[in-house]
Amino acid sequence: MVGQPKKPKPSGADKTGYRTHDLRCAGRVVSFSEPQLMGVLNITPDSFSDGGKLFDGKTVRLDAVLTQATAMVEAGAVILDIGGESSRPGADAVSSQEEQRRVLPVLEALSDLEVVLSVDTYHAETVRAAIRHGAGMINDITAGRDAEVVKAVADSDVAYALMHMQGSPQTMQKDPAYADVVTEVSRYLAERFRLCQRAGIDADRLLVDPGFGFGKSLEHNLALLRNLAASRVQTCPLLVGLSRKSMIGLITGQPVDERMPGSLAALMLAVQNGADLLRVHDVQESADVLRMLGAYNAE
Repeated sequence: MVGQPKKPKPSGADKTGYRTHDLRCAGRVVSFSEPQLMGVLNITPDSFSDGGKLFDGKTVRLDAVLTQATAMVEAGAVILDIGGESSRPGADAVSSQEEQRRVLPVLEALSDLEVVLSVDTYHAETVRAAIRHGAGMINDITAGRDAEVVKAVADSDVAYALMHMQGSPQTMQKDPAYADVVTEVSRYLAERFRLCQRAGIDADRLLVDPGFGFGKSLEHNLALLRNLAASRVQTCPLLVGLSRKSMIGLITGQPVDERMPGSLAALMLAVQNGADLLRVHDVQESADVLRMLGAYNAE
């Protein structure tokens, strides 16, 4: 649920009794009294799942973006995550200038929607520009490796998602290794959380993401899913992105465009293990799963 600014408070609780605070996203507040959905808008020509669908040549199709975004919001997404650079394994890096050329017009085109607009970036210049253009969240796959990104967020009132990634998109799936993936991911997220707090970012603007598929093997991903609660940091929301990922393809044998059933099953498992915010491509279908789970768990 997205509302106007208010004092953050504990909201959703998982089966262990853990409670999640509301998330302050600039001029909006997202409540996690129940799990919420983040819809994915890939403004890239080469995303692993839907690359190029919102492009015409080298131009962003703003009419198509608005149509897709509106449908996602109507289906129940409370946050839309806009990405101008693909983070699929082996993807080419994109300059901040090109990223902004793709993303900033989208922020303007979607500014009237009743939804938090998130920008998926680790470039400080893009972060600053996105905040000026109305972004309410920054989703950083590097969890603030660039101190300038952390500073830009600290100087604003936007929310900040911290994700674990071993390596970079260019190298992360080249034989990832851990002594104990659950412990190492948990420790890393807690360290980045504390770093952001020291930089001046309030806890009610932070959320954490264990980074499924980002420098993890299938076995690593399954271990993190089974032990999802270990990724929690204090009372900040837990963001999970499993939709259409390669781990689902490895398990089901399905290509990217036929992974919806596996994605929905993974979403259900994540929610049952305590996920607060689910990053998904198929918002309507994911919302139906949440409704079923909500009815099942109702007293």
